[in-house]
Amino acid sequence: METRTFERKPAPDWLLAFWKEIDDKTFGAGFDCFAVDAVCNLGVADWHGRDAIRDNLRAFVDTGFTALHEVKEYWDGGTLKVFRGTVAMTPDNGGQTVHPTMTHFFVMDADGIKVKHWYGAVGPVSFG
Repeated sequence: METRTFERKPAPDWLLAFWKEIDDKTFGAGFDCFAVDAVCNLGVADWHGRDAIRDNLRAFVDTGFTALHEVKEYWDGGTLKVFRGTVAMTPDNGGQTVHPTMTHFFVMDADGIKVKHWYGAVGPVSFG
């Protein structure tokens, strides 16, 4: 059993830079927040390694939409960070934008600098 205290804070630069890479479809240095051997479990995804995380997110976004992430709240619990927000997903073909909710847990390395494990849920996602 473990007890952890969380403090509500503004979203940190590393998190904003990560979302911006996805929103801008650049997939660059914002992914450096992940450890080289990070693991991502986003929905049914089970991606191992920073490059696999980047490549799989790029492939998903390249299915035909543009994303715009919005931070609703960010909670810092030391080596565990919690993010809640929404993402506007606009189909590239001009279809209706959807705004699924997101909840993400980021488990940091022992130094609290790099993301070692990302657990996330987005949805439901359905383009009308």
